[in-house]
Amino acid sequence: MSKTVEKFTSSINIDKRMYCEDITGSIAWANALKKAKVITPAEASKIIKGLKGILEGIEKGKIKLKEELEDIHMNIESLLIGRIGEAGKKLHTGRSRNDQVATDVRLYLKHQVSGIISDISALQKLLIKLAESNISVIMPGYTHMQQAQPVLLSHHLMAYFEMLSRDKDRIINALERTDVMPLGSAALAGTAYPIDREALAKELGFKVVSANSLDAVSDRDFIAETIFCISMVMMHLSRFCEEIVIWASKEFGFIEIADAYTTGSSIMPQKKNPDVAELIRGKTASVYGALSSILTLLKGLPLAYNRDLQEDKQQVFGSIDTLKSSLRAFTEMLASIKFNPQAIRKAMEGSIAATDLADYLVEKDVPFREAHEIVGKIVAYCKKANKDMSKLSLWEFRGFSKKIDEDVFNEIVLENSIESRNVTGGTATRQVMRAITEAKKRV
Repeated sequence: MSKTVEKFTSSINIDKRMYCEDITGSIAWANALKKAKVITPAEASKIIKGLKGILEGIEKGKIKLKEELEDIHMNIESLLIGRIGEAGKKLHTGRSRNDQVATDVRLYLKHQVSGIISDISALQKLLIKLAESNISVIMPGYTHMQQAQPVLLSHHLMAYFEMLSRDKDRIINALERTDVMPLGSAALAGTAYPIDREALAKELGFKVVSANSLDAVSDRDFIAETIFCISMVMMHLSRFCEEIVIWASKEFGFIEIADAYTTGSSIMPQKKNPDVAELIRGKTASVYGALSSILTLLKGLPLAYNRDLQEDKQQVFGSIDTLKSSLRAFTEMLASIKFNPQAIRKAMEGSIAATDLADYLVEKDVPFREAHEIVGKIVAYCKKANKDMSKLSLWEFRGFSKKIDEDVFNEIVLENSIESRNVTGGTATRQVMRAITEAKKRV
């Protein structure tokens, strides 16, 4: 092979991270070959001892992997043969790199997913903690980026808890389709040796054995699904980051991010830039790109294995790395944030309780559409007079509807507005505290 092509086809710099999974799979395969009487117990013992030595050597940095051997699988096989001789040449009996790599990737993803779930749970626990400690803080809720109705800051934070809960459910669900063992499928038609695949799956910790050898070596939809799940988590992080960027601006001033999670400007000394939030928002795009890439990669491939599939690992490995670093950086940054209840309260517009006023009129037997129109006129009046709704006199209120009495002033108090939303999933303190209690059980 020409040196150009040798370098072009090499994937060792990408798949070398699967060395542990490759060795684990090879040890299990050696045991399966011994059980099938394809190799002797002595040969199996020699192979396994050699593989464990290679594992130790890689972990201690004593082994240098070679680019000319293409990938991690060939590197380990070459190292094994170099160490134990002829017995090492028997390890690949009945196995193809096609089912070998498919097995390695699935093992790797299984290990990585458990870490991702743990990182998401850590963020959820922080959200619960912040929700509890800020239970009395009222903030403006937005639609169309316009102030809509008052909500508890805790309610807002717990919305992200729910998003992350669905993200975890998706990842766990996708793991079921990853937890399938392809080993024993060989190149595409299945191995010709009497391998006990069920016992092999049990040894490797797989839940089930693949049902079709063609599908097993060519299937990468589990990778596409994993990247999709990662994309969803990144999307939710990105949305939160967008709000953090806005809240940290001088115009809002809702929060202050600790200096350790911001940067200064190279030219403007007064700047404190929310770079962590902005980078996570930006990195979300690269994960979306990986999802698009893997789907495009798979869409035109005939059965079974094609070398195009070598490109799958770069997409999923990069996505996993991005998510894990983003989750950890985001969690640290969020823990550093100080909320400014005074600024949040001051920012709320005087008409933010307008819906409560409409509900008040409905209780006075005014049809909702009519109540909506009345309150709209009151809001327009307040805007023209540059007045807060709570500062209107009863006489001014009654100029719009004779149904309005002294008790109207209780209805437009922000705290009362919050507590009136006392339904499951609502922003009332009681409901948010209940949600926090349930969240602690779920996380």
